[in-house]
Amino acid sequence: MKKQFVIIGCGRFGTSVAKRLFELGVEVMVVDKSEETIQNIADNVTYAVQADATDENSIKSLGIRNFDVAIVTIGSDIQSSILVTLMVKELGVKYVVAKAQNDMHAKVLYRIGADRVVFPEREMGTRIANNLVSDNILEHIQLAPDYSILEIVALKDWIGKTLLEVDVRAKYGINVMAIKHEDKLNIAVRADNMIKDGDVLVVIGHNDDLKKIEKS
Repeated sequence: MKKQFVIIGCGRFGTSVAKRLFELGVEVMVVDKSEETIQNIADNVTYAVQADATDENSIKSLGIRNFDVAIVTIGSDIQSSILVTLMVKELGVKYVVAKAQNDMHAKVLYRIGADRVVFPEREMGTRIANNLVSDNILEHIQLAPDYSILEIVALKDWIGKTLLEVDVRAKYGINVMAIKHEDKLNIAVRADNMIKDGDVLVVIGHNDDLKKIEKS
């Protein structure tokens, strides 16, 4: 059964998340009070509903409780963001992601039950900075304050060697989760997997250890 997502608020961030989720083949409902916004996104999601998300009766009538994930992207109106996050959590949505404007906003969102808080502009800035610092880094995803996932193009010294020979765990203190070779993704990596030119390794580790690779 497909996961069901509801996106509340269709600004630039909410719209981009909704469209991408829909492209990935999951069911996506978007909710926004602007009729024009809803009309513009209707063809790129499963359901598009014009409604005032701060109205509890409106939210209840949409069957929000049936969704697996709610993403509250009302970042500019802090009061509405907090109110909607609280309502969808109380209505029984299993996992709630909320966009925050600042650290205090984030603290309140966590306090009222948000499972994850995001700072799109800040996270994008960090990602771009990391990519610019090292030509090898394709993607940088922060999991927690101290841990991240990197997508890194195989270093020249690694090509033609097995994972055992490279031994990134001993050398860098990180773990290889997967290897991308052309269009194929190997998520069952073994010590005898050979690293080829152009391979992309998906690695996880402490940020301090990952910096060693970024500087390589």
